[in-house]
Amino acid sequence: MAATAAQMQTTLPPEDHEAMLDLSRFLGQVAEPAALVGPDGQTVGLPAEVHRVLMDVVRAMSQGRAITVAPVDQVLTTQEAADFLGISRPTLVKLLESGRIPYERPAAGRHRRVRLADIVAYQQQSAQERSGTLDAMTREAVDLGLYEDTAADYTAALRRARKG
Repeated sequence: MAATAAQMQTTLPPEDHEAMLDLSRFLGQVAEPAALVGPDGQTVGLPAEVHRVLMDVVRAMSQGRAITVAPVDQVLTTQEAADFLGISRPTLVKLLESGRIPYERPAAGRHRRVRLADIVAYQQQSAQERSGTLDAMTREAVDLGLYEDTAADYTAALRRARKG
């Protein structure tokens, strides 16, 4: 099943980034989840999860990035999955065939389908693997005397830089 407009929606950032930057600065100062105020003045509190998603969306859009909203159980074509990961379709197919990412093949079809949740899990696992490799390389460089700082100090600096 391919994604439909009702299931998945991509929104481009506004051309005028100033309003988005203002909203980003405002949300950056709000420690607790905010509330929505309707046109009739009715106020509804935002659950913490929705507040975090809103902050992520505003942060990305204020950087000029488009946002796609889709349910986690969304099923993607191989091209959609490759686009999500920012890789080519042949590279994605290799990952599928190697077992790194699970996929389904409908009984009557020859096309592969990939769950968005599996793509996100692969993306997170890959990020953790890269981070672990970088940490190991850093520790090795420190052990070899290539850095004056201790491994703990340098690793902490890397973590701060990644968060920034």
